[in-house]
Amino acid sequence: MSSEEQVPVTEQLTDNTDRGRFELRRNDDLVGWLYYLHLKPNRYVLRHTEVETSHQHRGVASAVARQVLDEVRSRGGTITAICPFVVDYLSRTSAHTDLVDARHPGYTDRASAEAAQAAAGG
Repeated sequence: MSSEEQVPVTEQLTDNTDRGRFELRRNDDLVGWLYYLHLKPNRYVLRHTEVETSHQHRGVASAVARQVLDEVRSRGGTITAICPFVVDYLSRTSAHTDLVDARHPGYTDRASAEAAQAAAGG
């Protein structure tokens, strides 16, 4: 195989309801996750995104955010964006703005989300 050929990467998003997080696996390795609260009737509060240290700076957080948002859409849900990364992700694309809960949108900019997180001790 030449240096220009790339091995295809398989990704799988799973909902680990026991841990309250969506998990992204690449080639069966857990690489990132997004903690959430699922509230009635069908609202997901997206709280915090994490990436395994060995997989940082490889687009994992963006892949987690995109796939979680697509999953929430497929479930007919809405989101409240609390996680600074998700807030920033949403600010860079309009592809998922229809998912933001009108009554409980969360934060509209990363700085506000980070300030709230710091004030809460997180």
